[in-house]
Amino acid sequence: MGGVFVFASTFMFACSAARGAGRKTNKRTTSVETTHIQTQATAKRHRLLAMLFITVVITYLDRSNLSIAATAIAQDLQLDSTQMGLVFSAFGWSYALLQIPGGMLVDRTRPRLLLALIIGLWSLATILQGFASAFAMLLSLRVLLGALEAPAYPTLNRIVTTWFPDSERARAIASYTSGQYVGLAFLTPALVLTQQHFGWQGVFFLTGAIGVAWGLVWYALYREPSEAKDVNEAELETIRAGGGLVELGDTRRPRARYSAADWRAVLGNRKLWGVYIGQIAVTSTLWFFLTWFPTYLVKYRHMDFLKAGFMAAVPFLAAFVGILGSGLLSDWMIRRGVSATLARKVPIVTGLLLSTAIVGANYVESPAMVILFMAIAFFGSGFSSITWVLVSSMAKKELLGLTGGMFNLMGNLSSICVPVVIGLIVRNNDFRPALVFMSCVGVVGALSYLFLVGKIERIR
Repeated sequence: MGGVFVFASTFMFACSAARGAGRKTNKRTTSVETTHIQTQATAKRHRLLAMLFITVVITYLDRSNLSIAATAIAQDLQLDSTQMGLVFSAFGWSYALLQIPGGMLVDRTRPRLLLALIIGLWSLATILQGFASAFAMLLSLRVLLGALEAPAYPTLNRIVTTWFPDSERARAIASYTSGQYVGLAFLTPALVLTQQHFGWQGVFFLTGAIGVAWGLVWYALYREPSEAKDVNEAELETIRAGGGLVELGDTRRPRARYSAADWRAVLGNRKLWGVYIGQIAVTSTLWFFLTWFPTYLVKYRHMDFLKAGFMAAVPFLAAFVGILGSGLLSDWMIRRGVSATLARKVPIVTGLLLSTAIVGANYVESPAMVILFMAIAFFGSGFSSITWVLVSSMAKKELLGLTGGMFNLMGNLSSICVPVVIGLIVRNNDFRPALVFMSCVGVVGALSYLFLVGKIERIR
């Protein structure tokens, strides 16, 4: 119960930070731009963040539960490091490759139905992993999981684009994205204890059952801005005046097929390519922590499994602080009149450079110092993780799903490459070259933002 209380309290802090900062913006917006609206604006969009946050927590539980069970699975199924690298990366094969179809689906399907359906299906795939008895079966189920999760983040980005004005969007994205860190920070120890008592199969049964239940809750509760009964016109006007695309979910609007010009806008833009390359670097650090990190602590740093499970929570907490701080800083800079280009780039580039601290773990021996360098690196990863706000700010408004799909495809190439590359690097039982590799990836990402991404503005 104590862990649940801490988890709930932390999320309340995250939402209150976003909501508190948002109130200042709302008062100014409604007084200057919507003075004809006399009714006090509701705050449905801030309450919606709780639903997005929980969705992200469940999404990442189902991605990372394998890392908790990896050591036991490798022993039971007699898998070597190369095979485990392939299993770790299997999610990314389908997840990355189906981002474009997933993004196209987002542009044509309402998020209430789409998200409920895919949450339920990928949660069933998670439960089935508990029955895996061979390498091929486990590999296939991870591929299926990736395919079903492919539309998830483009859908969340579409939701936040319709529900939040530009001046609140970075905080909103940071608040729900923080679920991938804080959820794992508090729930990783719980999953470790689950495995201790019910075996590695219990980890998949538990996380899958939670997802099935949440898919039903999502369908029951979520509505588009124009359909939500507890939203008044004042709030809709606040969102609309601030650049939020309130009418995006209007099903009466015709959806044209993608043209050659649409594909050129997504694939032929130098700025977007800079963002894509940078996203590969941002997600590379994340995927190291989602896959190899627990194994690194247990097998290569010789920590006790239970102790490693609790110590592994520290970097996730650091990343949680990083992403919240990044969102607050970026939107604060916007409110202070700093250009969107500088306000969005500063946290991202700073975070990518901090993520290179991961190599410092090669030069220390004590577990505390190892965790310190890992925490600094993952703080940096979190600090750079507001990158979805660039999709909201730069994509053509009718191509939010397609651009988000391409962005997530490029970014999640790391989910394919990083686990496999590390698995190959560490075949000689030396993890130090793997951490050098991770540090170099962070440098490349920072250079991409510095030299390829120009002014942050919507593509016309």
